[in-house]
Amino acid sequence: MDEGSMGSSHKRRALWLGPLQEQVPKRKSNRENLDRFIPNRAAMDFDYAHYMLTDGRKGKENLAVISPSREAYQKKLAEAFNMNRTRILVFKNKPSTPIDPIPQEFLSPSSPQTIPVKHRRHIPQSCERTLDAPDILDDFYLNLLDWGSSNVLAIALRSTVYLWDATNGSTSELVTIDDDDGGPVTSVSWAPDGRHIAIGLNNSHVQIWDYTVNRQLRTLSGGHRQRVGSLAWNNHILTTGGMDGKVINNDVRVRSHIIETYRGHHLEVCGLKWSASFQLASGGNDNLLYIWDKTMASSSAPRQWLHRLEGHTAAVKALAWCPFQGNLLASGGGGGDQCIKFWNAHTGACLNSINTGSQVCSLLWNKNERELLSSHGFTQNQLTLWKYPSMVKMAELTGHTSRVLFMTQSPDGCTVASAAADETLRFWNVFGTPEAAKPAPKAKLEPFAHVSRIR
Repeated sequence: MDEGSMGSSHKRRALWLGPLQEQVPKRKSNRENLDRFIPNRAAMDFDYAHYMLTDGRKGKENLAVISPSREAYQKKLAEAFNMNRTRILVFKNKPSTPIDPIPQEFLSPSSPQTIPVKHRRHIPQSCERTLDAPDILDDFYLNLLDWGSSNVLAIALRSTVYLWDATNGSTSELVTIDDDDGGPVTSVSWAPDGRHIAIGLNNSHVQIWDYTVNRQLRTLSGGHRQRVGSLAWNNHILTTGGMDGKVINNDVRVRSHIIETYRGHHLEVCGLKWSASFQLASGGNDNLLYIWDKTMASSSAPRQWLHRLEGHTAAVKALAWCPFQGNLLASGGGGGDQCIKFWNAHTGACLNSINTGSQVCSLLWNKNERELLSSHGFTQNQLTLWKYPSMVKMAELTGHTSRVLFMTQSPDGCTVASAAADETLRFWNVFGTPEAAKPAPKAKLEPFAHVSRIR
């Protein structure tokens, strides 16, 4: 079991302008940026420098009495021995000129073209932007960050849900729910339409809001007895996971919203994710991972789950379905486990397990490449990019000073936002820009295709 904390870190800054305000790095003074130009003695040719200071001057004085043919000869000789340089001091090493293994003159025009090599993309090691996130709850079991399809990011800072519009950088407050009214907020999740958002509360209720008109549409109640820390949408079905161990499917269109209940967890449900093939993964503080099938939710069935996976030895919060292999599920364990595991959702087999060395708080797949991003806690509080399936580390992104509890992905799949217990929200261009779609090749017409055939 992992230790979660409902309290927030009360570190106050000397000058605070409000939530989701960008932090501007302090610039160095001009005195700190001064430097001297020091020649590189190892790269200097002292013999040539001596020649230029002595004999070189004599040669220039005698140019008037040299014939044109001898002058041309001396120029050719200077080029051959690299004597036509004008600089004596050298400040940096000159890069070596690349040598072609096969000179171009030996390649005929009919030679086959070489296969283009895919260059390894540059992964920035620092975040693009940092916003303040004061009073964010330092609680491993909650899910307080989500990025909707309308390019609006939602974050819960204790009792208030704030919205940050990525298109123009504007910030707005959606709702504040005090402790007396059911707060603090324990989970947020955007609906697929990018317009409606679900807000889980500490009093076991779930509110549905339309952010375009800033209006609450309804409250879902009666399903859970304790706080709702995890949410997941499947079209019009909102799945909720509570501290009571229940996983409930709610149809938000009808008055009696509870349509199915999954029973398996006996401690708090802290991770929920639907797959594209309508399979649900749930992880809990009981160290268990379940895979459920929507057709197996009947209360009369002796076993409701499709697979009950016991591979982790700590709370399972981080879950991510693979976008390029529908039956592949990645899961991450808490501080007592520290492993990322890969599962075959059809058979329930564990395909691979990697010990990361620290608490795994969240997982995200790259939508454009075969890569997986994980966020961690003590000791480095880093984001790690892995190459799949080799699980070779491609990059480690540092900057947070406390465990990185939450991650979410932009709609285009390029940018990742991370929120940590250090009360900062950081944006990383870790997945890069997707390659432009190649145009479909034109169909080759047969000779005389325009001529009608005679059968």
